[in-house]
Order: sequence, then structure tokens, then C-alpha cells
Amino acid sequence: MSTSKALSAGMFRRARIEGAIALILLLSGAGFAAEPVPAAAPAKGAVAAADNAVVAIDNAVAAIDNLLITTPPPPPNVRVPVLSWGEGNGKSYSIPAWDILGFEALLNVYGRIVYPDLVDPQYSHGKKVYSVTLETIKDHILHGPWGFDGDDFKVNQLQHPYQGSVYHGFARSAGLGFWPSAAYTFLGSLVWEIAGETTDPSINDQVASGIGGSLLGEPLFRLSSLILEDGGDHPGFWRELGAAVVSPPTGFNRLAFGDRFKGVFPSHSPATFTRVRLGVTFNEQTSSSGADNNFSRNEGTLDYYLAYGLPGKDGYTYDRPFDYFDFQFTAVSSENVIENLMTRGLLYGKKYEAGDNYRGVWGLYGSFDYISPQVFRVSSTALSLGTTGQWWLSRAIALQGSAFAGIGYGAGGTVHPTEERDYHYGGTGQGLLAARLIFGDKAMIDMTAREYYISGLGSTQTDGSERIFRGNAAFIVSIYKRHGLGIQYVRSVRDSSTPTFPDNHQTIGTWSIAYNYLGDSRFGAVEWRPGEIKSR
Repeated sequence: MSTSKALSAGMFRRARIEGAIALILLLSGAGFAAEPVPAAAPAKGAVAAADNAVVAIDNAVAAIDNLLITTPPPPPNVRVPVLSWGEGNGKSYSIPAWDILGFEALLNVYGRIVYPDLVDPQYSHGKKVYSVTLETIKDHILHGPWGFDGDDFKVNQLQHPYQGSVYHGFARSAGLGFWPSAAYTFLGSLVWEIAGETTDPSINDQVASGIGGSLLGEPLFRLSSLILEDGGDHPGFWRELGAAVVSPPTGFNRLAFGDRFKGVFPSHSPATFTRVRLGVTFNEQTSSSGADNNFSRNEGTLDYYLAYGLPGKDGYTYDRPFDYFDFQFTAVSSENVIENLMTRGLLYGKKYEAGDNYRGVWGLYGSFDYISPQVFRVSSTALSLGTTGQWWLSRAIALQGSAFAGIGYGAGGTVHPTEERDYHYGGTGQGLLAARLIFGDKAMIDMTAREYYISGLGSTQTDGSERIFRGNAAFIVSIYKRHGLGIQYVRSVRDSSTPTFPDNHQTIGTWSIAYNYLGDSRFGAVEWRPGEIKSR
């Protein structure tokens, strides 16, 4: 009890004692009202009795207080304070399991309704694809056989990884870390392969959904969390909606479980650079495949790019997977719709520095790439060793760059005008070089080169290979604050040798002119030099 409260209690008790004595005196005097007598001091016994009476009253009042003091329920529409993301009740291992099983059950029901009579003669063995029974599940568990399915390239290499990203998002939004969420993603994909369809379990789907799903789902979850985090303690309706569009499982758990999962994943304030590009493209191509009937010369294009956790920011660490990552998505107006979806993130690594002007991170990266420049496609899920860094060349000119080399599992191939299978799988070697030269807040030159070699290792086609290159160069000039104009050239080349199309060569070049909205007026250059920070 504080001193002020003790003093108040003492004064109140003294007043009650004096009041009790006065009441006794008044009652005594009332008995002798007919004949007044001189007042006499109260006897010691009377004072003791009064004290005992006051104590009894105090005890009675305390007992009543204890009965009346309860914790009332919170008033309606008042938010109860919640725990931080991933702590206490804001973390669950069982909820994402039920989320994933419920999601897969809905997918199966959807398939039964929309495709009630669908049969895959080669892979479902005469059974309807979505007519799953305990017998088909048991057969998959005991006999498999695990192989490679014949689904369309976009289904296998884009829709399945996105399905895996939903599994990952359910776990992450329920307060779990990256690695436990990756385990849920892998197991969720395994359950679908065994119990989601009657077709034979697919190795390529397990890689694309079970592994690629996490490498795609983590950036989506982080981006969704950034949208919420920028809204403060109570993100508004539009931020909640935006976060749900980017990562639907995050939006679902936040809505379905109320305040339990309202905590927002802590980003630790990474240095970021975002770019939204809206423009038109002019395509030119040469091809030896004759598979270009639907080639579009001109397209509208929308591109989104995010670099998250750029090296150099004081106090920022890389203790968690994907504390650094790059994410890029490009949509076009032609029938192709999605031209590329690419992400790479640091799974485990360390930051380092060289002198006063260079900062970087290096380590093991995970990547998921989907690239589809109209006439051919390539996709891969891979692990790479590499580094990302920034070098201040002068007071205002900075060079940011990345270099990676790794191995994974990928798919590539041309686009046939017929229904025949137009791609093959295989173990994949790949590399990347990227450089961004930043001239203060005035302009930027951005260049990236990627190459993939898809072998016949680990595939049903052991005698074919694909070598695919994709490079781009862009120049952007700031015209007003975060608004810029840019020109870009992208060149995509495919060389393959397969029994069906020996020595096939395809090339497509794309020029584009675009308006750019930049998330940083200095093109994402990270400043850590104390003297330069003070001078600016």
C-alpha cells in the first residue's frame, strides 16, 4: 500500500472511532435527558469496547469487499490487449494443421463438384481424379507409385507452389517460425499427394509445393506483415484487406480467430526498396520450333519488385531465415498473363564488412523462379551459396550487387501448339549475377543475368537437357521525388537437345518503356556513414 493510501485509511479509521464514541455518548445522554448532569470522561472499558466494535466493523466491511471485488467481463467492442506475435496464446501448433486439412478438403470438394467425371487414363488408373476413398489412400501409402505427372506446366510450376505457399502462410500466421512452417508445408503437400487425388503421388509436385511453397510463401507472409506493421497497433480495414490479398491464409487466421492472432510479425525495421512499374513492351523473337502461333508483339506490363533487408543498416541482423530476400512479379496483358515470379532469400548467413564503404551478407539462399516469355518456360526450386552487398563508390554513388551459384530441381521446355507435353524435369544447376548502380537520387542502372542448366538427372527423360539464359538491363531517371521514367531490355534464350526437338534454339527480346513508382527517393541505397548522414 502506498503512503498516501495508508494515511487516508488511518484518517478514515480514526474518524469512525471518534464517530462511534460520539454515538455512545449521545445514546447515554438520551437516557438522562430529563435531568442534566455534568459530563464525565468515558471509562477505559467503554473506549476498549468501542475499539473492538470498530475492528469488528472493519473486518465485516473487508469481508464484504472481498465478496464484491470480482473481475468484470470487458465491455462490448473493446479490444482486449493481445500478446505479441508468436508468444503465449498467440502461437499454435494445432490450428495450422486443421487449417491445412480443411483447405485440402475444400479443394477436393471443389474438384468433385466442378470436375465430377474427370479421369486421367495414365495416372488415375481409370478412377475419377477426385473420388478419393480410404482404399485409394491406403494404396498410395503402401504402393505409390511415386513418379512424374503430366499436368500443364503452369499448373505444376505455378499453381502448385502457390498452393504450398498457402500451407506455409497458415503456419506463419499462427505464430510459428520459418522452419516449423516449412515442415507443415512439406507434410501438407505429402497429405495432398496421398489423399487429395486418386492420381499417383508426384515427385515434382512434392518439390514444387512442399519446398517451393515455403520459398514463395515466406516473402508473401513478410510482405503481408509489412502492410499490417505500417498501420501501427490497430491496422485499419484497408490494410487488413491488403494483407489478406497478398497472403490469404494470414487474413483468414486474423479474421477467424479474432484477437488471438492479431499480433503482427516483427520485421525489425529492414532497409527496403520497392518499385512498381507500369508500361508497354515491344517484343521481337526468332525461333526454330514453329511453336509461336500466339506470339504477341506488344503488351502492357505491370511489375512489382521488393528488396527486403538490404545490407548496411545499423542494428539490423540476419538471425532469421529470409531476413534478406528479393521478390519480383511481372504480369502482362497477353494470353501469357504471368511472365515471371521470382524470389530468393537468405536461409542462413552472416553479415560482413570491408573498410568503411562496403557492407554485405553471405550464406545459403533458397530460391523459387518461374519465367515464361511466351515461347518457352523455365522454373526451378534451388539452394545456392552467394552474397549480397553494397559499396559506396563516392559520396553519392553506390553499387549494390548479388552473386549466386547453386543446384536444385527444375523444369523447362518450349510451348507447343498441340496438347503434347512441352517440358521435362531434371536436376538443375543455376547461377545469377546482379548489379544496381545508383546515382544519388537522380538515376539508376539495373542489370541482372540468370542461367539455368536442366539436366536429365532425376527425371523420366534422361537423354535431354535445357540451357536457358535470361538477362535484363534497365535505366531509370527520377522526374519528381519517387516518380521516375525508365527503359528496359530483356533477352531470353533457350538452347535444348532432346530426342523430340534436337538442337532447338529460341530467342526473344523485349523492349519496354515504363513509369516507375519508387519506394525510396534514393533507389534503395543504404546509408551507414555517420558523416554523410549528418551532411544530408
